[in-house]
Amino acid sequence: MSQRNSTEKPAPDVYVGLLFVSVAALSIGIAFLMFELEKYGWTLP
Repeated sequence: MSQRNSTEKPAPDVYVGLLFVSVAALSIGIAFLMFELEKYGWTLP
């Protein structure tokens, strides 16, 4: 069994990329929801 060097960071894989894509999609969706709700007179508390 080989020992891993503790100073090496694991390389990001496709799942990390998908995580960033989903966070960006949620942020954009929330922003669009706020713009839509402003048409009905909704304001932040």
